[in-house]
Amino acid sequence: MFTGIVEEVGRLARVQRSGGNLRVWIEAAKVLEGVKVGDSIATSGACLTVVEISPSGFVVELAEETVRRTAPRWRAGGRVNLERAARLGDRLDGHLVSGHVDGVGRVTRFERRPGAHDLYVEAPPELARYIAPKGSITLDGVSLTVVEVRGRVFSVTLIPHTLSVTTLGELKAGERVNLEIDIIARYVERLMEVRE
Repeated sequence: MFTGIVEEVGRLARVQRSGGNLRVWIEAAKVLEGVKVGDSIATSGACLTVVEISPSGFVVELAEETVRRTAPRWRAGGRVNLERAARLGDRLDGHLVSGHVDGVGRVTRFERRPGAHDLYVEAPPELARYIAPKGSITLDGVSLTVVEVRGRVFSVTLIPHTLSVTTLGELKAGERVNLEIDIIARYVERLMEVRE
């Protein structure tokens, strides 16, 4: 489990096909502290397993399913949001995040205004019903609060700090982002199904 509080922005140093998977070398420093092979690191919202560690970063392998279901950012030179898995007893500053990308949204607008920026994202039809005003959403691994929802488009407000410590400030209209809906919404729907 994760919290959606990004610890560091990493850089994809190398990307290579390997036995049907995608092997990715990620340059990082902070998230290496205490990490060992087999640990999970949320990488722009996708929970990935560390398969190798070096002094300058770590390596992960993505199955074709992961590549297909996430935003197309797996290329050398790209930047990704990184977070180590939460430990029991840690403070939960964001919200409960599983690191399982539910779908990919599309940025429709990014409005800059004094003191904050409003990001508008169109959710896929199958996820839109789970997104509610004042609810939680994870965009590229970042825990955010939904401001408003109109049909399939929702907005979040980003403060300068969030823009400076994540990759969200680099987004432009038309780009795609990884979405993870609030885990509670999924369970509520399932409970309602079972009761019927």
